[in-house]
Amino acid sequence: MSDLLHEKPHRSWSESARLFVSPKVLALLFLGFSAGVPILLVFSTLSVWLREAGVERAAIGFFSWAALGYGFKFVWAPLIDKLPVPVLSHILGQRRSWLLVAQGLILIALAFMALTDPVQNLTAMAVAAVMLGFSSATQDIVVDAYRIEAAEEDLQGLMSAAYIAGYRLGMLVAGAGALELAGILDVVEGYDYSAWRTTYLAMVGVMGVGIATTFVISEPERPTTPSDELNSTSDYIRFVALFAFSAAAFVGGFIFWGANDLPSEGFFWQAWRLIAAVAFAIAVGRALVKAGLISQNLAHETYVAPFADFFKRYGKIALLILALIATFRISDVVMGVMANVFYVDLGFEKQEIGRITKGFGLIATIVGGFMGGLLTARYGVMKTLFLGGILVAVTNALFALLAGMGPDIRMLAAVIAADNLSGGIASAAFVAYLSGLTSKGFTATQYALFSSMMLLLPKLIAGYSGLMVEALGYATFFIGAACIGVIPLILILFVARLTPKP
Repeated sequence: MSDLLHEKPHRSWSESARLFVSPKVLALLFLGFSAGVPILLVFSTLSVWLREAGVERAAIGFFSWAALGYGFKFVWAPLIDKLPVPVLSHILGQRRSWLLVAQGLILIALAFMALTDPVQNLTAMAVAAVMLGFSSATQDIVVDAYRIEAAEEDLQGLMSAAYIAGYRLGMLVAGAGALELAGILDVVEGYDYSAWRTTYLAMVGVMGVGIATTFVISEPERPTTPSDELNSTSDYIRFVALFAFSAAAFVGGFIFWGANDLPSEGFFWQAWRLIAAVAFAIAVGRALVKAGLISQNLAHETYVAPFADFFKRYGKIALLILALIATFRISDVVMGVMANVFYVDLGFEKQEIGRITKGFGLIATIVGGFMGGLLTARYGVMKTLFLGGILVAVTNALFALLAGMGPDIRMLAAVIAADNLSGGIASAAFVAYLSGLTSKGFTATQYALFSSMMLLLPKLIAGYSGLMVEALGYATFFIGAACIGVIPLILILFVARLTPKP
């Protein structure tokens, strides 16, 4: 604790502030916007659509698993590091070509969702949501790699702040903007599918901003290039086939072990299914490598070396770092799944939800993000990370107060302001921390691993948030979510003390 509190400031306030006008920092505003649009359309805004369509709260909670692609980004991140996109990579470069592919898939998924009525076909909506989650997660892999490769380490905190600002602007459009548009187009009593269809088609057009940005930015310099061993079409196809067979083994294994619908045993059973399916996929992949599908050197370079590099650099403390990464977001992610459902059940109109939680909240988040960037540049990552963790846990508990007050707009605005301000500070510091853990030779893969771990456990638990609310009520649920925020605070103190100083 003393090491954390007595760390000296890194630079002056004026020096920290001037870094915000760096072209590299400003470029992240647009990339952040592109990344921020899809996430709410598969998460928060979608939950309002589903609730208005009459979908049960428990089912909406399970729908959050559509975003589990964010928790498995590390599985296909090595392909993005290693494989060029045919034709496009020669024109745009490795990062920009993959960015364009991901954005194209996002457009297709959004159109699929727009043309699907959950009342008529909830399963099709789930498939479309999973596709959007996968495509959006792929875009995040590329944007994160670009951010780390485009600037030196001491700019990462401010680049994170700019990224968060752009991200939240994208969320404003996909959150408050989408809800506002759906409300304006809602011309019938009760549920109006046509309003939501037009809204999601409008979001397809909004993603054009991301595509334009992809063509404007320049390709960053990279210390590594796609492997020289991929020197033929046959090598390329066999490399992709390895991933495809391993992914199929994961899906097949997960299905094979079946589901358990008992709420009291559901979490542990689903966790077991997940672990068993991952182990089966790894076993299939190793067997295919030994059978000669691709060379063992290429397999090691792609899938083993990035993880071995991290453990070699951090040694035993690597496990503590991974535990911190896995739990830092657990409090707000678990709470966040039920937030919009909570507002609807409390009696707020969807336009009120959009204006306060997405519109007004955006200002607080952007201010918090830039505060986090400045604090990180001034005092360092670990101090800011600890402060952000405390603020997130405390502000999550404020929702319990709101639960007992009914649809009070002023109280909602106050809670949202505090929650989003603290979330902005914590997010800027956490993104900077994760960026500092990566090695430039394995940027996309290592950061994808860290960001996947950041969301995997919280989202797995969050899938049961609907059941928790049904059993405990909103007030107890929010207090419980705040209490589990103590776990990462303890881990921060241990990691700060044990990590060797540079």
